[in-house]
Amino acid sequence: MPTELECIRLDKWLWVARFFKTRQLAAEAVSGGKVHINNQRTKPGKEVKIGARITLSKDTYRWDVLITALSNQRRCAKEAILLYEETAESLEKRQQQIKLNHEQREMFDFSGSENKPNKKDRRLIHRFKQIQSES
Repeated sequence: MPTELECIRLDKWLWVARFFKTRQLAAEAVSGGKVHINNQRTKPGKEVKIGARITLSKDTYRWDVLITALSNQRRCAKEAILLYEETAESLEKRQQQIKLNHEQREMFDFSGSENKPNKKDRRLIHRFKQIQSES
C-alpha cells in the first residue's frame, strides 16, 4: 500500500506506478519531453506531490493522470493503480487508440492469409531483388 510521503522524484514515481520497467527508462522519457507536470516540461529529479497532474506519452498512447498517493517501493500492478487517478477523457482516448491499433494489426496480419507469398512467389521476389542490385 502507498506510504505517507510528502514528495518523491518524478522518475521514481513513474517507475513505482509501473508506467516504466526501470527508473532509467522513466528518466529518459522525462528528459525526452514525454512527461509533463501541470502542462510544464520537467526534469527527472523534480519532486512531485499528491495532487500534481501528469501528462505522459508512451508509444502511441497518452495518459493524463492525477497523483493520489506516493510510495517508495514498487509493488504489484493492483497496488500501483492506487497511486494515480486517470481522467475519463484520457481513458476513453486510450481505449479508442488500443482498439484502432488492434484493428490495424489484424488488417496487416499475414499469417494464414492468402496475401502471404508462397515458395514460387518468394523465388520470383529474390530474383527481382538480385536483378535490381546488379543494375
